[in-house]
Amino acid sequence: MPYQPDEYKHVKYLWEDEVADKLDPVENLVYRSNKLGEDQRITNTGGGNTSAKLMEKDPLTGEETEVLWVKGSGGDLRTSKKENFSSLYQDKLNALDGVYQDYSDKGYKSAGEDRMVGMFKHCNFCLNPRASSIDTPLHSMIDEKHVDHLHPNAVISVASCKAQKELTEVIWGGKLAYVPWMRPGWEAAKLCEDTYAASPDIWGILLGQHGHTNWSSESKSCYETSLWVIETAARYIEEHDKGEMTFGGQKYQSLDDAARTDLLKDFLPVARGLLSNKVKFIGTVQTDDATLRFVNSVDAPSLAELGTSCPDHFLRTKIKPLFVDFDPQNDDFDTLITKFKAGLEKYREDYTAYYEACKREDSPAMRDPSPTVVLIPGVGMIAWGKNKSESRVTAEFYNCAIEVMRGAEAISEYTALPAQEAFDIEYWALEEAKLQRMPAEAPLARDVVVVIGAGDGIGKATAHRVAKEGAHVVCADLNLENAQRTAKELTDKYGQGIGVAGTGISACGPAVALQADITKRETVEELFTQVLLAYGGLDKVIVTAGVFIAEGADMAKNDQIFDLSFGVNVKGGYVVGSTAQKIWEAQGLKGALVLTTSVNAAVSKKGSLAYDTSKAAANHLVRELAVTLSPLVNVNALAPATVVQGSNMFPRDRVISSLTKYDIAHDESESTEELRNKLAQFYAQRTLTKQPITPDDQAEAAYLLVSGQLSKTTGQVISVDGGLHEAFLR
Repeated sequence: MPYQPDEYKHVKYLWEDEVADKLDPVENLVYRSNKLGEDQRITNTGGGNTSAKLMEKDPLTGEETEVLWVKGSGGDLRTSKKENFSSLYQDKLNALDGVYQDYSDKGYKSAGEDRMVGMFKHCNFCLNPRASSIDTPLHSMIDEKHVDHLHPNAVISVASCKAQKELTEVIWGGKLAYVPWMRPGWEAAKLCEDTYAASPDIWGILLGQHGHTNWSSESKSCYETSLWVIETAARYIEEHDKGEMTFGGQKYQSLDDAARTDLLKDFLPVARGLLSNKVKFIGTVQTDDATLRFVNSVDAPSLAELGTSCPDHFLRTKIKPLFVDFDPQNDDFDTLITKFKAGLEKYREDYTAYYEACKREDSPAMRDPSPTVVLIPGVGMIAWGKNKSESRVTAEFYNCAIEVMRGAEAISEYTALPAQEAFDIEYWALEEAKLQRMPAEAPLARDVVVVIGAGDGIGKATAHRVAKEGAHVVCADLNLENAQRTAKELTDKYGQGIGVAGTGISACGPAVALQADITKRETVEELFTQVLLAYGGLDKVIVTAGVFIAEGADMAKNDQIFDLSFGVNVKGGYVVGSTAQKIWEAQGLKGALVLTTSVNAAVSKKGSLAYDTSKAAANHLVRELAVTLSPLVNVNALAPATVVQGSNMFPRDRVISSLTKYDIAHDESESTEELRNKLAQFYAQRTLTKQPITPDDQAEAAYLLVSGQLSKTTGQVISVDGGLHEAFLR
């Protein structure tokens, strides 16, 4: 029987009657799904599905009819809502088997079997547009009201070991039947249906190399059965755990945190550049104890070579990872790079051979043969994906794979899917169709963009602008709280993404906040180190940080103003550019640097001597850096004028001073924003376009300069000033 709620040690019992009992049946299914998904040990991100067969009123006949509600394709149990579930007439699903049996090309892995997925839409209840999962027939054919299909590490450990069939009986005492590996689809569902029909007293089925399915007449008892299946397997594994001899024992020692960080900050950009020979990747670093125990072990190379087992895993992790034969105690950085390059070349050769050996007449073209998981003894794991969310999921799935191997090796011997079976999942026509249906990537989706000065004004607007185009945005600022506020705005708007992996800052989403003082090289170096740990590389840097201080009559104090103005407005840009240069050169990928100068650099006037001359120097710094960083990096600048709105260069006292200076009617009781608008309108009348200049105007220019649309423009300064003829270059 299932355990009592307080008896679980390996999963969390999260069901609350006082919450669940108030929900309607569909909401209760969503609740069960969310509770299962909350615990990573129960199922991985995006994996598994749940269902309930419920009585609904047919909108056409008004009669009660049985409807299958099942988590739809691409959904995630932890985050799913009602709209993530498909709803289908159960009687129409039952009728589909007659359609299938009439196919002349039916059978396992047949075109007819694949064609059945397209038939699901004919069964949709209430025109529900949610695409149905490939596992829909599994839930439909099991003659129980509530069904859970999950991918828990403990259960997959049993399903992926050499003695999987025998241990199914031993561990679950006959309550779970066993079926060998079959690719998900109609035939696998029929086998499960027949297995259940032959043994109606069983609680579930272990699916070889895959996971398990269980069921019940009530939602709560189905949830509890799922937990019982997992807890029972986990306890059996724990009883047989090998302790210090897990994975054959430890061969290497882990580097300490400081040494690992020093190595990673140098290795990551090199690795990203070498991996990104076709398309760019975003990285996630995993250095937790479980990962290090595996990569440091005696058996890691041989187990890694076997590849992953659960199909959910290797769709992200590929058939196997790249294990780098690095000795952290005796090899230096150059040796690591040499071994990585050799390993990468061999991996691509092996992957190409795997494709050629397993491909079928109608297989899609070979995808990028680069690895998505890199394992390094003493260091950990680096997962790669098209964006941060995908690389986090990839890391999560290989974390799961490690746990599966640990469990399988504890109770028996780990076995992976045969290469042909793995290929037939990876290059399945249905998976390819799913990839083809995905929306086109945003222009900056694979880019890491650092915006320095992102806490307010132009920097904040720029962070929002590049995020809109899909960029991974590092919001950097001297004021960390302001940077965090901007990063939170981006996360609230665009989401954190999925996947629950990454160590330290590498667990971040597509936006992160960091602090930096660009006049101090050590803080800029630390900024970029954290950027590399977060995302694995760097593509664009936009500096909007600047300082304006008006001179006074005291010349001695003006000396300090000059030092600060040139320190921030000139030296700061140099420090940022020269620090980023090392990363760009290590990657070997095209980059872009944008500095923010000012039209004041071209206009002589009284009262801003330090600011104006520093901006003139910054203009020439752009040209010098363009020469220095060519041909790899394009360096340009945007030159704003009188951007009053949201600018820390126009605090309330300066605005009031300017309004008084220009004899513009105002009342000091007015809000700062109202006063700023009056000053902005005054400045607008001095321009040719007669329009106020906003931070968004500057952000648009900054985005243009890093978008690739001006890929042959470098060393230039673009004025965004509304048309100040005094600033026309002479």
